[in-house]
Amino acid sequence: MEVYIILTDTGSMLTRMIKMFTKDSYNHASIAFNKELDSPYSFGRKKMNNPFIGGFVKENLTDRIFQQAPCAIYSRKVSANEYERMLALVQAIESQQHTYKYNFIGLFGFVFNRQIERKNAFFCSEFVATVLNNGGIKVNRKPASLVKPTELIECEEFRLIYEGQLDSFLSNQGKMQEVVHSKNKAIRNRFQQLNSKYLKKVMSIAG
Repeated sequence: MEVYIILTDTGSMLTRMIKMFTKDSYNHASIAFNKELDSPYSFGRKKMNNPFIGGFVKENLTDRIFQQAPCAIYSRKVSANEYERMLALVQAIESQQHTYKYNFIGLFGFVFNRQIERKNAFFCSEFVATVLNNGGIKVNRKPASLVKPTELIECEEFRLIYEGQLDSFLSNQGKMQEVVHSKNKAIRNRFQQLNSKYLKKVMSIAG
């Protein structure tokens, strides 16, 4: 089993502000639980036209904000137990997402290296670090509220699987799925043809 961390630079006002302090290439983090990355989770803006309304989000990487966004995608093998513990926390937060908020105050503490934890509030890398910690994967021996997006992959065993434009990765993923679907369809058709020939042979012998 594997988990995936997606680091992006969306160019939003918030990420530009964070970038001024971190000087890092990527300043937004998400976590996903399948290689298709069709349901990454994070904390961020809940409305595309308002960066100040934030909270738990189940992201759609085809949204306009991610188009042309540079990204780095990392994966790590985990045990079934680690996977289930991480996913369980995400699902628990998702089920109560109306009670969770974006941790704007904690974000400023992070910028000035001062730990500010708030109940039911996270910024993106704080959330991902908390999820990893819940699975027993410690991030850089720092409190989750002080972890930068780029520090998430400093855990052992995370490996880079892609770096470049996010839409290019998704496009390639789509093409790969089409190839797999096409191959599966061809196999099914061939199987049906063989079954048909075998049935005709059996019928001719029986006749």
